[in-house]
Amino acid sequence: MSDLFWLADAQMACFEPFFPKSHGKPRADGGRVLSGIIFINRNDLRWRDAPNAYGTYMTLYNRWKRWSDKGIFAQRMVGLAAEHVETKTVMINATYHKAHRTASSLAVKNGGRGRLIGRTKGGINTKLHAICDSECRPLNLFVTAGQVSNYIGARALLSSLPDLDWLLGDRGYDIDWFREVLKDKGIRPCIPGRKQRKTSVRYGKRRYKRRNRIEIMFGRLKDWRRVATRYDRCPKVFLSAIALAATVIY
Repeated sequence: MSDLFWLADAQMACFEPFFPKSHGKPRADGGRVLSGIIFINRNDLRWRDAPNAYGTYMTLYNRWKRWSDKGIFAQRMVGLAAEHVETKTVMINATYHKAHRTASSLAVKNGGRGRLIGRTKGGINTKLHAICDSECRPLNLFVTAGQVSNYIGARALLSSLPDLDWLLGDRGYDIDWFREVLKDKGIRPCIPGRKQRKTSVRYGKRRYKRRNRIEIMFGRLKDWRRVATRYDRCPKVFLSAIALAATVIY
């Protein structure tokens, strides 16, 4: 990986099918454009501040918007997760992403679904629900408004769980229906009980320490400044930024 190109040749080859084809008129080099998109997302720059080595900023922006609308970055992350199947242990958790004032409009326009931004004690933010493997690699991501509970995120992620032995989660996932669903899937939960539980639940404290893998994953994602703080109004574009960071992590 050079100072200009952020992806290795093998990683770049995964995106080549999505590069636009040349029909007479020469097109901008796909690898260079993709590296420019990564550079902007990693450092959270304005598109017009992109180095000239990556090409014109309008080319970078248009390609980013077009690929985000098609969900290409999310598809690529899902494909990588399918190639690295986890069979033993996964971790589940959620984290908040502060919404910048440029993205913090809560209004729903033209019958849309809103911006998936909510108000909590910490302010205006978005919540990212995620499952990761033992190598700190994301397996699935789900974005909601900040005030949405962990249970809703867990319900959305359940269908993507692979066949495995253990799921590690914190007390925020201690609810009977969630434990029952995991049991039906043949997955053993390692989740401590809430303090208000009338009957205590047993869990392996030594195994539970491995839950820090998902905290490490969140830290790596938030090293990307456009992920740590949400600047994009469109939730699909914000999810694309997260998926792009996850793809580079792989």
